Amino acid sequence: MQRLPDTSLTVALASGGREFFGWGQDRHLAADLFDAINSNTKATGQWNRGKAPKIPAFPRPQTKPKVKAAKRPTTVAEIYKHFQRR
Repeated sequence: MQRLPDTSLTVALASGGREFFGWGQDRHLAADLFDAINSNTKATGQWNRGKAPKIPAFPRPQTKPKVKAAKRPTTVAEIYKHFQRR
């Protein structure tokens, strides 16, 4: 998978799913810049009531946590049973 554009579907599926389609380095950087500008505005603004408004973060695709099932090792007896059923 060399030389594929970072916005391709193949790279998106390797990154975690279809929701990453179109999310290249430029889009991640723009989302980070958006959040940085909002947090700077929130920190340095002079608000009437002294409390800054809640500014939502830029929506990003969420990675799904990988669930690792506790799998016990297969024994030779189980393999033997499996092939005997055929």
